[in-house]
Amino acid sequence: MSRRPTRRFADTGSIPFVGSLHPKSRPSPLLSLGLVVGALLIIGYVYHGSGGRSAADAFSRLEGGTSCTAELHRALPVLKKAYGDNMRKVLHVGPDTCSVVSKLLKEEDTEAWGIEPYDLDETDSNCKALVHKGIVRVADIKFPLPYRSKSFSLVVVSDAADYLSPRYLNKTLPELARVAADGLVILSGYPGQQKVKGAELSKFGRPAKLRSSSWWIRFFIQTSLEENEPVTKKFEQAAAKRSYKPACQVFHLKPLLR
Repeated sequence: MSRRPTRRFADTGSIPFVGSLHPKSRPSPLLSLGLVVGALLIIGYVYHGSGGRSAADAFSRLEGGTSCTAELHRALPVLKKAYGDNMRKVLHVGPDTCSVVSKLLKEEDTEAWGIEPYDLDETDSNCKALVHKGIVRVADIKFPLPYRSKSFSLVVVSDAADYLSPRYLNKTLPELARVAADGLVILSGYPGQQKVKGAELSKFGRPAKLRSSSWWIRFFIQTSLEENEPVTKKFEQAAAKRSYKPACQVFHLKPLLR
């Protein structure tokens, strides 16, 4: 399956079972079928063990990688403590956004929208419904967003920033901050952290570029994005009370004052 970035706003790795066998040997059809069925059962078991959060979460656990979108599911209660009423109208930007939006919509007094930066070749019925209603859009975030300034109280980005070069980050992050009224949250992988590799190239078009916190801080200063220190402290305090340790870097930024 291929998920390539879209050009404009629009309304996998294979499992190496057979390839790992000796090239001169020819496995029987029953053996090959058994291996395929076994692989499907393993994936199903991991997905079930993830609480049915998302396929991305299941594959993340299976391959030992880290998905910041999957991590966002764990961080949502802490974010709600830190932002309070400012999470009343949320825009999520990142792969597997349907799962995040679906979870947010279950919260009382919360409106949610999503931007999927890559093509949705295969989706479940719930995700198709969200796209059909215009709640989730498939869009290339390197282009200007089709929203007025301060359209959302909070914009949350997971994984997407790790696959953008500085050339595009210079335009994309200020644009995301523009449509936020109360803040911008960015979840990014740690340097040296293993990202989900199975379908990375076909899904994102390039491997993730995991940057240090000092790199991000310099970048925020260069692009006139300020850290939201009061919210950062609230988030850290809420995380400590829950004994929550993020598996991804979490940055809290102020909206643009324009």
